[in-house]
Parts: sequence; structure tokens; C-alpha cells
Amino acid sequence: MKNLLLIAYLDLKESIRANWFLIYSVVFGGLIALFFIAGITESQVMGFSGLSRLLLMYIQVTIIILPIFILVTTVRSISGDRDSHILEYMLSFPISLKQYYWGKVFGRFITVFLPVFMAMVFAIGYGAFKGASIPWNIFFLYTGLLFAMSSAFLGIAFFISSSVKSSEMALGLSFFVWIFLLAFIDIALISLMLQNRMSEELILSIAMLNPMEIFRVAAISLFDPELTVMGPVAFTILDTMSQGVFVLLSILYPVIVGVLFAFLGYRVFTKKDLV
Repeated sequence: MKNLLLIAYLDLKESIRANWFLIYSVVFGGLIALFFIAGITESQVMGFSGLSRLLLMYIQVTIIILPIFILVTTVRSISGDRDSHILEYMLSFPISLKQYYWGKVFGRFITVFLPVFMAMVFAIGYGAFKGASIPWNIFFLYTGLLFAMSSAFLGIAFFISSSVKSSEMALGLSFFVWIFLLAFIDIALISLMLQNRMSEELILSIAMLNPMEIFRVAAISLFDPELTVMGPVAFTILDTMSQGVFVLLSILYPVIVGVLFAFLGYRVFTKKDLV
């Protein structure tokens, strides 16, 4: 356990010194600052105003940029160490493969989750300073969603990083995964739905397997419990489960996906040539 925590600390320290971490933090912190400057807290949509409105805008933006940030900054974690021969150097110490791998996972999770979480904490703190009411229920639900999304794509990134030897290949695969989950799967499913080749229930089930899609629908359900903006698709979701159950599923499912891919990555990491 001591070596695992040491690896996590070293990865965290290395990440904080990197330029990408500064950009990563500025992007999410800058979003919150920009929303305050733009007067988002003064506007109202569908009954949401103040900090609720700000957090709503924040979570919608993070749906797009959080996965690609996590993938691009994490896929080089192991493949980059292999390319620069740091992996060979680290394993020359009395450190097991298990301690090295999971230490990297824990350290990198703190790195990718902390900035997005602290941006929301800053928004809550600044809002409280200005005398705004604090929507604690939305804050905790969004924290859970961001935790789940970070877990899912961190696990996918470590699986990619463990499976390829080249950092360039890892980056290419990370972009492909992001684009596929963000756009291609929606386009393919819409095409199948329009051609009536598959039932709506099956298409919806396939769509909900996408962590980004379930994250998006859960975020919408927090300010639109009836999912009216989604049209007839909402009836299938709401007839299957209640909004509370769906939000719980939207948090548990991505976490399970992330843990599963992380374990698959660990198995690949221990079975293939390390250098």
C-alpha cells in the first residue's frame, strides 16, 4: 500500500507540474468565471435561476469537453512511460506491477476530477458570498455525475494506454473513442430509427450503453424531470424507471464501466511485454 500511494503521489506531482494540468484547470475555472461575468446567474430558464442556472450550464459544457480532456491527458500515462523508458526504470525498484498500475490510476483520477469539482465549489462559495441560495441537491447530484463520468473515461484511457506501445497510437485511439461516442453512435442510431430497421426500445437501450449519452440524459432530467425536450423517447425511459432510479443508474453504470475497463487494462498490462 505504501508503494501504491507513493506512485500515486509521484503521478499527481508530475501531472500538476505539466502544462496540460494548468490548461485543464484554467478551462473549467474559466468557464465558471465566464458564466458569472456573462450574468448567467441573473437569467432564468424553465424555472432555474441563480446558481442552479449556472450549474446547469456548467454541466452541459462538461459533457463535451471533460471526456476528451481525460482521454488525451491519460492515454499517455503508461504508453508515455514506456516510450521514455521511465517504466523500465520504475520497475527496477522493489515495486510490483499491481502497485505501479493502480498507483497511476488513483493519482491520475485525483488530477482529472479535482479541477472540475473545485470549479463547482468555487461557484458555490462565490454564490454564497453574494448571498445567493445554494442548491445543495443539484450540487451533490452533479458531483456524482462528474465523478461517474471521470471514472468511466479514466478506465477507458488506461485500457488504451496499456494495450498500445506507441503514444501516438494511444492518442489516435482516444480521439476515435471520443468522436465515436459523441457523434457517430448518435448518427448511426438515428439512421436506423429513420429506416425502421430496429425497434425504438432496442435503439434506446443501445444509446444508453454510451456513458456520454446516459450522462447527458441524466443532466437533462435534473431540470426537466418529464424529459419534454427529448420528445417521444422520454415516454420509453419514464415508463421503464422513475427519474430517481434513472439518475442513480446514470451514476453507478459509468463507474462500473470505468472499473471494468481499468481491470481489463491491468490484465493487459501484466500479460504483455512491458518494454
